Amino acid sequence: MDQTGNRKREFVGYEYKEVCADKNQISFLIDGYENFGWEVDGNVCEKADAGRNPQFQNKRILHLKRNRKIVNKMELTRLQRNFEACVNEIEALEKAKTSKATMRALTVGIVGTAFMAGATFAVTADPPHIILCIILAIPAFIGWILPYFIYRKTAAEETEKMNRLIEEKYDEIYAICEKGNRLL
Repeated sequence: MDQTGNRKREFVGYEYKEVCADKNQISFLIDGYENFGWEVDGNVCEKADAGRNPQFQNKRILHLKRNRKIVNKMELTRLQRNFEACVNEIEALEKAKTSKATMRALTVGIVGTAFMAGATFAVTADPPHIILCIILAIPAFIGWILPYFIYRKTAAEETEKMNRLIEEKYDEIYAICEKGNRLL
């Protein structure tokens, strides 16, 4: 006798979701989404299309599915949105670690370049103004050397500040996931 004929299987309707994320965040996201009733679909994750856009080079697509008739679906969806908002805020905080440092370093570098342009115009003038060229070249070279040190110092300060905020967001995420898990 055929075993599949004897087996009764209930119909389960699923809803599907795709999440594009960095490959180092996939495990964290799987753990989080499981607390809202999602489970990883058969094709766990695939590499995002890096051929067309280099920003997707380290990205993966996570395929999830969830029973459509899950209990407390409205509340789980609300909690899931809070979870996703916190994850997006963490991404923004990670980027903010170096953005202020980059802007400061670029500003100092551009000012140094402006001084170098002034020094160049002073030496190429007719008659050449050598003294003015030397006076303008000194802050120009300082403006080209300092950005490295400004970047490192500012990035270290911002990283320390942002890490505290990121940890608070992770605590918030864990509280949201705990609420979602209790609803399941």
